[in-house]
Amino acid sequence: MQVASNKLKDSLSFFYNQLSTIYDVSEIKALFETACHYYLNYNKTQVTSHLNNNINQSDLLKLYNCCKNLKKNIPIQYILKHAWFYNLQFMVDASVLIPRPETEELVDLILKENASLTSLLDIGTGSGCIPISIKKNRPAADVFACDISNSALKVATKNAIQNNCTIHFFKTDILNPTNFNTTFTQKVNVIVSNPPYIKINEKNTLHKNVIDNEPHLALFVEGNDPIIFYKKIIDICKTYLNTNGILYFELNNLTANDVKSYAEKSKEFSTVVLLKDINTNIRFLKATKKQHV
Repeated sequence: MQVASNKLKDSLSFFYNQLSTIYDVSEIKALFETACHYYLNYNKTQVTSHLNNNINQSDLLKLYNCCKNLKKNIPIQYILKHAWFYNLQFMVDASVLIPRPETEELVDLILKENASLTSLLDIGTGSGCIPISIKKNRPAADVFACDISNSALKVATKNAIQNNCTIHFFKTDILNPTNFNTTFTQKVNVIVSNPPYIKINEKNTLHKNVIDNEPHLALFVEGNDPIIFYKKIIDICKTYLNTNGILYFELNNLTANDVKSYAEKSKEFSTVVLLKDINTNIRFLKATKKQHV
């Protein structure tokens, strides 16, 4: 099927016809508006007001190809190579996860609770959306971020440059304590992580466009211990988190209580609490480092 004409409304009809078996009507409309914003620089109001206008052949082809890729279950962020997060624009590709609204909630929590933040470490940074968003709002803070993936670190570095931020990126393997100890020597006031937390046997609960396109290295936990990343990060807090410093996690609500229990048993924290997201799902952990005597 081809687009009926160069009128914008016919491109919208093409989206509806091609994607109706994958997305509902409101999702298709939102995808079309996102594509128009990226390719035509139209906001939502302009999309509506320009529906009877003709677009040039080049832009028509861009919308056509975008729709065809959406039909293949490729997320629109990967098609457009960018995503918005905390009012900032980030480059994304298949080597990094697409930033989620829940992670925006985590950033918002950190900023609200740390008005005078001086130092932060983000573990498993991916696109760099967490540390960059925090640095933009706390420019005086020393911000560090690490990942095991060279490709992810390249994307994160580009995003820091694009958003005019100085982030100290480094490659390390958090599951290998010796490797981590040789690559990071600072103590910080906040440690944050949104590590892999989906068990392999939960794979069938995810949308096809996630499984087929987003990096499994950043999504799934291999082996028999689904909270292994959380445990390793909790363990390093003894050395790298300052007294009264705070550890923040984004969680899988199926294993949240196990993470909380491990943090409490570590004896490193004066308080350990689980917090809900805007949808009332248990989503975050906050633990405050106690003072050792």
